[in-house]
Amino acid sequence: MDSCNSSTDRRSDASEVGNASDSKVHVFSSSSELLDKLHEKWSSVKKQPYPAMYSSVFGGIILDPAMMVIPIDDHMVHRGHGVFDTAIILDGYLYELDVHLDRFLRSASQAKISSPFPRSTLRSILIQLTVASQCKKGTLRYWLSAGPGDFLLSPASCLTSAFYAVVIDEDFSQCKEGVKVITSTIPMKSPLFATMKNVNYLPNVLSKLEAEEQGAFASIWVDDEGSIAEGPNVNVAFITHEKELIFPVFDKILSGCTAKRLLQLAPKLVEQGLLKSVKTANLTVEEGKGAAEMMYVGSTLPLLPIITWDDQPIGDGKVGELTMALSDLVWEDMVAGPETQRLLVPYA
Repeated sequence: MDSCNSSTDRRSDASEVGNASDSKVHVFSSSSELLDKLHEKWSSVKKQPYPAMYSSVFGGIILDPAMMVIPIDDHMVHRGHGVFDTAIILDGYLYELDVHLDRFLRSASQAKISSPFPRSTLRSILIQLTVASQCKKGTLRYWLSAGPGDFLLSPASCLTSAFYAVVIDEDFSQCKEGVKVITSTIPMKSPLFATMKNVNYLPNVLSKLEAEEQGAFASIWVDDEGSIAEGPNVNVAFITHEKELIFPVFDKILSGCTAKRLLQLAPKLVEQGLLKSVKTANLTVEEGKGAAEMMYVGSTLPLLPIITWDDQPIGDGKVGELTMALSDLVWEDMVAGPETQRLLVPYA
């Protein structure tokens, strides 16, 4: 029996060797040849989606998409030792840059990553990057990594941390159509990792894919105690039949910047008599599904109405008037809010 298996294995190995020889791997003889190949990829792109990138590894801003790369030995790449955040570019303004940057640095501290620059320099780099991109509408995403160095777990051999940022030229508008969601069966992150905006997003990806496979837009996480938590990369909020706006408490989930801004803006609807109150509280799934209105809350949405959860209609199964009134508040803040929220980008 052993002899028979050995013979079979040898034939299998020989077959694999033969197949490998049929597709010889090209070896690039020079950096210029490789660069030509990279440029070939982007030559067919009608509109450059990434007009500018910053890399502290390169020490400057990159406008050539073929060179927008990260070293493979960067610990963010192979160990997930990195954090990130996002700011919105709308009509030539950066929306909520400072609150996102503050959260970014809190996440870095939790991840034990020291910034290679002080906060003021990071902020200046992000503004200069936006200027160089000439992008007036899109997103500004940035990462802080333990840095390149080796392929070990510990970043002890990394000479310095690395800061990367990219401007993404993308269109977005106020969401007015409702979506369907499901309860995720993918285990949610522990509070330590959920409250830190780190690059380990595999649970988030699987949760989103699970929803798409079932014909839904995205999913809802429920914690071990049965309380509603959040979506895969957004917060979730509810309006009760008593006209209370309720967010799940942020103790075990990411403290969303847009969610927190909405909590500041929503009392305007209380003053107008449209809402009774605004608060954070623990909610069960039963209470959530029994709400009058439900919504996702996130940077580029800014609010996305949810009309069905696990095939059960929320309220009357239509986009709620109060959801859209809240959406209008945030969108107006994005378009014409105070200087504390909007930074005019000094384009040349």
